[in-house]
Amino acid sequence: MTITHQADPAKRARLRWRARRGLLENDLILTRFLDANESTITDDDVDAFTRLMELTDIELMNLLMGRNEPEGEVDLPQVHALLARLRVA
Repeated sequence: MTITHQADPAKRARLRWRARRGLLENDLILTRFLDANESTITDDDVDAFTRLMELTDIELMNLLMGRNEPEGEVDLPQVHALLARLRVA
C-alpha cells in the first residue's frame, strides 16, 4: 500500500523543505501557498510541486510570474493547474 502525502508527516515536512529557495521571491510565494493549502493538497499537487522544485530559481520565477509557460517534462496538466493556484497565492 502506498502512503499518500497527507498521511505521512515526513513527506509533508520534506515538501516544505524543498520549497525553501535561493530567491526570496520564490521562497515567499511557495511558503505562502503551503501555509494556506498544505492540508488540502493532493498527491497530484505534490507531484507537480516536486517537478517545479527541480527547476532553477530563475526558471521557477519565470513560471510563477507568468513570463513563461511549462515546457518539456513539466508541461503537464497537473503542473499547469498548480501554477494557476500558485500565481494567485
